[in-house]
Amino acid sequence: MAGRIQNIGAVDEVDGEDIGRKLRLRRTIRGLSLQDVADKADISVSLLSQIERGMATPSLKSLRQICTVLNMPVGWLFDVPEGEHDDVIVRASARRLMNLGPKGMAKEMLSPDSVPGIQMLRIVIQPGGSSGPQPYNNESGAKCGVVLSGRLGLEVDKAEHVLDTGDSFAFEAKKMHRFWCIGDQPAEVIWVVTPAVY
Repeated sequence: MAGRIQNIGAVDEVDGEDIGRKLRLRRTIRGLSLQDVADKADISVSLLSQIERGMATPSLKSLRQICTVLNMPVGWLFDVPEGEHDDVIVRASARRLMNLGPKGMAKEMLSPDSVPGIQMLRIVIQPGGSSGPQPYNNESGAKCGVVLSGRLGLEVDKAEHVLDTGDSFAFEAKKMHRFWCIGDQPAEVIWVVTPAVY
């Protein structure tokens, strides 16, 4: 397990490129141009092109919009290692991983896909990493979590909070929010959302 934690904390751009490659492949399969997807996802062609080349990473909102246009679940962007999967247990060696290289963040799925009403992730945010400069929200549900190590900045409805190791949080997912790493050490967070978003 220690090796797995170390690996997820080492964010690199190769995985960001992999996300872009998957989006580009899906766009090509669907027969859509960059302009088609950008227009329908309400983002610029330039940003979409940078995302596909692994040079930029979309916000969660933009990622959802792109995936909606491409008729694909966001979960397809996670890497799925070989290992035991079932409807109840997710083995440490079989967790899906999404590495958002340019943002300095990696997300590891801790809950199985068979329970879409709730989802648990382990997020490691590198120094300087964040969910993006603009707050975002979900249409419904709630979010909560606990900081396992490091310091986390959390903005909810324009109020900024600093959470230290051991601190926890909860808020309605429809509230505008964003989060980021504070300091020169990675922030490691267990993040729970209802309903599942990936």
